[in-house]
Amino acid sequence: MSWDVVEVLQKLVSIPSVNPMGRNVSGDEYLEENVTNQLESWFEELGVPWVRQEIEPRRSNILARIDGDTPPQEGGKILVLEAHQDTVPVEGMTIDPFDPAIREGRMFGRGSCDIKGGMASMLVNFARCVEDRPAGMPTLVMACSVNEEYGFSGAQQMAALWEEEDWLPQVPDAVLVAEPTLLDVVVAHKGTARWHCHTHGKAAHSSQPELGVSAIYRMGHVLQAFEKYAAEVVGTLGHHPLVGVPTISVGLIEGGISVNTIPDKCQIEIDRRVLPGNDPLVAYQHAVDHILEQLRSDAPEGIEGIEFDPPYHSKPGLADECNGDFADLLSGVIRDCGHPGNQIGVSYGTDAYAFSSRKIPTVVFGPGSIDQAHTVDEWVEIEQLKEATRIIERLILAHADGQNTA
Repeated sequence: MSWDVVEVLQKLVSIPSVNPMGRNVSGDEYLEENVTNQLESWFEELGVPWVRQEIEPRRSNILARIDGDTPPQEGGKILVLEAHQDTVPVEGMTIDPFDPAIREGRMFGRGSCDIKGGMASMLVNFARCVEDRPAGMPTLVMACSVNEEYGFSGAQQMAALWEEEDWLPQVPDAVLVAEPTLLDVVVAHKGTARWHCHTHGKAAHSSQPELGVSAIYRMGHVLQAFEKYAAEVVGTLGHHPLVGVPTISVGLIEGGISVNTIPDKCQIEIDRRVLPGNDPLVAYQHAVDHILEQLRSDAPEGIEGIEFDPPYHSKPGLADECNGDFADLLSGVIRDCGHPGNQIGVSYGTDAYAFSSRKIPTVVFGPGSIDQAHTVDEWVEIEQLKEATRIIERLILAHADGQNTA
């Protein structure tokens, strides 16, 4: 096939791989299996070793490998290029999410920016290394994970391929994680804790509200407590020079069965962003304790009928402690390609912690802006896509010889 990066991205965008995001939904557009099958077909065509690692039914990581000039056992390096296969849902989009149309120098479609654009840049370089075998090439791994958008479970289990199995002979020397960074180098990002809070009441007919207890009214007190906690407390709990202060928000609310029934149940979903190096579970407990104490003081019914679930998602952030040399190398390559190559921090999460937590130098890089990710008309600039491809090409050789240019 043609390994033109635009054509590769068009193919990837045209294959739906929507993450259900915990919802009870079904359909051909959901889960990553079809993208995984396409990747397998490409790796077969290239004739490289590959492995599928099932995480859940119809959800498998897939990795392929090119052995470098010097085997890792003899001192050769291993560089991993990692990108996730899933996208966020498509409800509310103003464009056809799976038609990779090109207009005014942009490619549109779900995943074009987050993160099939970055995946395409990596895949093209992987394929070119297979075909051209550039001198000094390190052992190169193309790693495509599942379920990044709702839990990072795919990347977290990849390490078994070198820790428990022998698919890789040793721990990688560095990991480049694809995300839209406008060609800058992300060296730190926040972590996340997410959980549900429930309020319970007593159902009754709306014509006799005095016979019931509204779970929605009770949740109103909880929401006021969260709003005050977010405004007055969370931002004082720490500061990181690259990512700022921690945050908390309530993103979803659900309650009631009909307008003429006093609701006996209500639920909200909370998102807490923690600083690099902080424990999301500690942040969760601080929030719960503070909210309950505030409700005891302020709300008429105190904490009656209020229940907090344990976090269903908890992942620390990317700390900029062991990625300095790799970040400097990539920044140098980017500058040589005519771009700033700034080392930055961001507030969103990525697969990076799965690797950095094992003391593997890990940074985040890719074409496009987070401002276009998850949007109703998601797009990526074609020029950024091509530049990311050129930068990764140079990085591969720079990583092999330890220089800042290729």
